[in-house]
Amino acid sequence: MRATSSSRKKTPMHINELPTPALLLDVDILERNLEHMQDHANTLNVALRPHIKTHKCIEIGNRQLALGARGITVSTFYEAEQFAEAGFTDITWAFPIPPVYVTKVAELYKKATIRVVIDSMETKGHLDKVARVTGERLHVWLKVDCGYHRAGVDPRSPLAEELVKSLSESKALFFDGILTHSGHSYHARSRAEIVPYAEQERDVMVEFANRMRSKGYQIPMISIGSTPAMSVIEQLEGINEVRVGNYAFYDYTQAAIGSCNISDCALTVLASVISHQTSASHFITDAGALALSKDAGPTHVRNDMDMGIIFEDYERKRMESHLHVRTLSQEHGKVVAEPPYSIDGKFNVGDRVRILEHHSCLTAAQFDKYYVVKEDEVVDEWKILRGRT
Repeated sequence: MRATSSSRKKTPMHINELPTPALLLDVDILERNLEHMQDHANTLNVALRPHIKTHKCIEIGNRQLALGARGITVSTFYEAEQFAEAGFTDITWAFPIPPVYVTKVAELYKKATIRVVIDSMETKGHLDKVARVTGERLHVWLKVDCGYHRAGVDPRSPLAEELVKSLSESKALFFDGILTHSGHSYHARSRAEIVPYAEQERDVMVEFANRMRSKGYQIPMISIGSTPAMSVIEQLEGINEVRVGNYAFYDYTQAAIGSCNISDCALTVLASVISHQTSASHFITDAGALALSKDAGPTHVRNDMDMGIIFEDYERKRMESHLHVRTLSQEHGKVVAEPPYSIDGKFNVGDRVRILEHHSCLTAAQFDKYYVVKEDEVVDEWKILRGRT
């Protein structure tokens, strides 16, 4: 179902007319990224369930569905509420559900199918209880640790089999299958290094599913995903769906580890120079931590760009080689020049700079809207649905 748009289309204007800091979304790059990932999923014969925590935007979600996505993935209940209200009807909340939200999820079933994630018998008990009380047969994924070691059951543990057995035999719940996330793929230093993480994710999940099926348990589907892993994997036999999100925008981290090129990065922050003292080796912009976030980026990779990288020529995707967004305070961004004389007579108060962020998901979550741009022209504004319930 195509959801309701939250767009506020305006008369086109130049980006230099915008108040700063401003979040710019290059719509041509966005659409290319969306099409490429959907085509890749189709080629690998898996369903794509995009993670909208990256963009939190109805317009982008609509584009993903129109291209062929199977529902969406969210990271918060607020996102689930907002996208269900907008008409999205198939939503996976890919986060071990806090028990306090179980009743809220059951209530949201009036608007959409919400698929939740568990990795403990305690939470499964809460789901059973609410399902019996409400009469809603909730959809549940079992979270499996494929090597990231953040959340999920160890596939070799007795608990993993115990939960599979309990979920597959449940009369109160729908067992959707097993789900994982190869977040450790971000530890790679190059595209070649991503490949073993991607293959490990696939192999761990297929082996676990086959082992459980050989014991007579039902494993309806296998869901995996991370943008780095999906950017390199060439074979996903045995996998049913992938959940990736960052691919919509990409960012400097993805470029540094080899998931993409700088030319694939759709999101940038436009900032103003607000202070540049005579003979100083630095200047200050109005894009601080509440614009760029304090994600330090790919620190395991040689990273001379500190907290962000500045475009010298956006159209040619050429970066400033002597400038570093060195430190961020709440609203200030300190840009240091090496050597200092390279900024003499440049970057005067009022000038604009365009910054490529380390982590597009966190950067987008700092803003209320995207300024949608084609070249240097703002053609639309799209709301970002950030918040908490």
